[in-house]
Amino acid sequence: MQKNNNYYNKMKKKDSQRLIIIGIDGAPYRFIKKFTENNIMPNLKSIIENGVFSKMQSTIPEISSISWSSIITGKNPAEHGIFGFTDFPEGTYRLSFPNFTTLKSPPFWKIDDKRRSIIINVPTTYPANELNGIIVSGFVALDLEMAVYPTSFIPKLRKINYKIDVDSSLAHKSIELFIKNLDETLDARIKLFHYLWDNEEWQNFMFVFTGSDRLFHFCWDAYEDENHKYHKVYLNHFNKIDKVIGKIKNTISDNDLLILLSDHGFETLDKNININYLLKKNGFLKLKDNSRPNFHDIDFGTKAFALDPSRIYINLKDKYPCGSVAQDNYNIVIEDIIKLFNDLKINGKHVIKKIFKKEEIYKGSYFNQAPDLVLLGNTGINLKGSIDANNLQEKNIFTGKHTQPDAFFIVNQSSIKNLISNDFNVSNVLDIIDKFHSRS
Repeated sequence: MQKNNNYYNKMKKKDSQRLIIIGIDGAPYRFIKKFTENNIMPNLKSIIENGVFSKMQSTIPEISSISWSSIITGKNPAEHGIFGFTDFPEGTYRLSFPNFTTLKSPPFWKIDDKRRSIIINVPTTYPANELNGIIVSGFVALDLEMAVYPTSFIPKLRKINYKIDVDSSLAHKSIELFIKNLDETLDARIKLFHYLWDNEEWQNFMFVFTGSDRLFHFCWDAYEDENHKYHKVYLNHFNKIDKVIGKIKNTISDNDLLILLSDHGFETLDKNININYLLKKNGFLKLKDNSRPNFHDIDFGTKAFALDPSRIYINLKDKYPCGSVAQDNYNIVIEDIIKLFNDLKINGKHVIKKIFKKEEIYKGSYFNQAPDLVLLGNTGINLKGSIDANNLQEKNIFTGKHTQPDAFFIVNQSSIKNLISNDFNVSNVLDIIDKFHSRS
């Protein structure tokens, strides 16, 4: 993954040129291709016909907290410091939840604060902090009062019944209740878009639709099957988003740069695989006696443990409280674990598509905080890090899972096409913007 360069200094000379980034969380390239070709999203189709449409690789692992952090900073996780939705503070087994205060690299709207920015619903931007403009934090935002800057904007959000996120817990009770809440959340988000677009001045505008990811997780089967009772939910949901895209398309100037993208892709979920269960069964992970173990129960003799979704850490001496692996034995343990997972098959099918060593993925000041191995599951396989799992595989309510190689990237400027390489990934987005403006 590459670093962003001096785009922001150039933009000071181009204040008339506005930047608009619209995110559709989790939408895979092939999904966008199908919905535009079938005219479910005709406005997006028009942008593709006159611009550039490309696949884009997500981060490894392919989760929103890392991917969106990479998109807004132009950096890889060892530079911006976000490696997952959960992490261990140094020298502990205490599970923590990184947030916007954990981000070690500034987002693009902080680099040049002379440009006024509207930043709405970008994941991992909670709690909101001061900027020249307005920010409403996205997932995971726990409290509206801390999710908004300036706080004087909160009454406007309450007036339109704005929801930070879809209530996913409803899907465990009733898919119909979940869909109703999904629609209400999207409608309120669109109301906010129209208000900001019509009434605020800005030079940077970033707005992310995240209900798509929730819909994909719980109802991917409804997308795959056009006869499914909930397939029309997809048509309705993405047609509404397309109307927003149409308004943007019809009101920006030729000088404005419009980017639409996702943070990762999606596919059908076949089964979940519990990594820590396999590590326990093969003697790599030892836990203290506890009927409901957690990470505090990691015991001496542990060689490795996993954190969601697919990150494996070697339990090194002098790094963890019960560290049991000497540095001299590090590579031996690494190779033993690689062999264990490379050999893992279910019904004759390899579970793991690829295993990455940390030096293959990460480069930066926070390299030592990175997982030692990251696993990429095969088609249909979702890798989980539950410490208390009692089975290797399981199935839950989800019908869809994240994928790494097929996020999408669309831009309204056709001249960008030759700037996109074959290994184009989410941390290159700001670099692409920079290269475009350097040629303008």
